[in-house]
Amino acid sequence: MVTGERTGRILAIVPALNEEHNVGRVVTQLRAHPRAIDVLVVDDGSTDHTAAVARAQGARVISLPFNLGIGGAVQTGFKYAQRHGYDIALQVDGDGQHDVSEIDKLLEPLLSGNADVVIGSRYKGATTYKAPFMRRVGMVIFALVNSLIIRQRVADNTSGFRAFNRRAICFLARDYPADYPEPEAVVLLGRSGFRLVEVAVIMNQRLHGRSSIDSFQAMYYMIKVLLAVVVDLFRYSPQRREQVP
Repeated sequence: MVTGERTGRILAIVPALNEEHNVGRVVTQLRAHPRAIDVLVVDDGSTDHTAAVARAQGARVISLPFNLGIGGAVQTGFKYAQRHGYDIALQVDGDGQHDVSEIDKLLEPLLSGNADVVIGSRYKGATTYKAPFMRRVGMVIFALVNSLIIRQRVADNTSGFRAFNRRAICFLARDYPADYPEPEAVVLLGRSGFRLVEVAVIMNQRLHGRSSIDSFQAMYYMIKVLLAVVVDLFRYSPQRREQVP
């Protein structure tokens, strides 16, 4: 744990869709963290008891009236963080695969002033993480394309375990990719002049349920995101950096 520095107010944004068997444990672990971390669960139109379980464990809950997808859910969290004056936002998945004990790894580059955004990477340093084949193909392609575009090596473009400073919170509250946002957000942030840093983290296995993305969807996802990245090249030119708050 990092000690002796001011962290400001921290909000953990937990997007969750039908995670009633996982989200309670995630909220409990976040609230038990040695740092004071407020927890916001964005219930993305769940049809189970996700919202009730999260609320029972002490989280603040925003229940979206219908499913917006991961991008809409996370952006809802950024808007909340901006409106309520948080200094740091953490993005933590509601399925329990992120290890809350590693949060300080994400915070250190922000607190030392060396980063605006920190990505928890499953592919930095020694790793035992093994994704399904099609996902691995997609991750390699994203790493190659995005690294060329922003001229910085980013190994894990699809990680949903991230930390953001106030400046990045305000930027993403205004403009955040909708469907599969993590790889696109790397491009948006990189081309807008934000400093991105990757730190090595581990990925836990799901205890309950399964991912909503199968092999076919992974291929569709890869093609769709690559097209979106091309569009973003025209939306976010380096000249727009001066407009970033």
